[in-house]
Amino acid sequence: MTEVARQHEPGPVIEVAGLEKTFRVGLLGRQVEAVRGISFSLQPGRVLGYLGPNGAGKTTSIKCMLGLIQPSRGEIRFFGRFHRDPLARARIGYLPEHPYFYDYLKPTEVLDYAGRLYGVPAAIRKRRIGELLERLGLGHAMDRTLRGFSKGMLQRVGIAQSLISDPDLLIYDEPLSGLDPIGRKELRDLLAELRRAGKTLFITSHVLGDIETLCDEVVILRRGEAVAAGRLEDLLRRDLLESAATLRTPDAGAADALVGRFGDGVTVQQRGDGTLVLRLPSARVFELTQAAAALGAELVELHPVRDTLEELFVRKALAVESGDDTAASARPEAT
Repeated sequence: MTEVARQHEPGPVIEVAGLEKTFRVGLLGRQVEAVRGISFSLQPGRVLGYLGPNGAGKTTSIKCMLGLIQPSRGEIRFFGRFHRDPLARARIGYLPEHPYFYDYLKPTEVLDYAGRLYGVPAAIRKRRIGELLERLGLGHAMDRTLRGFSKGMLQRVGIAQSLISDPDLLIYDEPLSGLDPIGRKELRDLLAELRRAGKTLFITSHVLGDIETLCDEVVILRRGEAVAAGRLEDLLRRDLLESAATLRTPDAGAADALVGRFGDGVTVQQRGDGTLVLRLPSARVFELTQAAAALGAELVELHPVRDTLEELFVRKALAVESGDDTAASARPEAT
């Protein structure tokens, strides 16, 4: 890959517009809409979390993007090029959800073969194979066959394979799957390192805490549709609409009086040992302090409540499970 080819062109690295995929299943050929009208874009150097419960259409979307299956409708472009263009595909590293390798091969052989397919020169292949295996904690096992590797070790081989050509865009489908806590931390650190190096990352994961730490923006799917899309900092409610207050009450009667005074507008998060933790609208904090003083309660701590990615995910992607379909309308919550 020449230096000229590696320069970032202006515009998005990924552009998806109106992506749809319909499958026919069963003897009668019943149509199932796996992906329905998804659109998003991703700028260079950004990290996008592509989220949703099982069966929401994440892996199907990726397969359409990579040309592994044919979309029913829609347009997909990488680096401003048609998604099947070899020049665009050569700049992508991919890790499937369940990577598979011939178990009689060694990690060095897998990476050497992948490097050859990408056209990486022999001298660079040799250097990068050693660096990647050491970086991913596989240096001790580089001369062992994959037959004896654990699931987590195979996952690391797949990640190393995705990096062998030093791609500009990395598409990872559940990269944290099968890793133990130490392996997850190491991979999280590697992804953060790749981000700092200017790589563009597209990641699906059920480990929402890691996604929140890594990602600049998210797309949340439900039943094949995007129900939330945009920058993470805009989607999470950081406008301090709610606050959490910790109070020390003189007795149980004072605690009951405080809770009763605010009615449905307050959520009791913790109660016991003379301590009361309330979550309430920020607009009522002054009212709370006045009521606490009148009842002889001491305000120990007060801080704004920030929405989390997990709360956003449950509210948008899983609301249908509880029967509250209004909380996750078909129109994306976008910014």
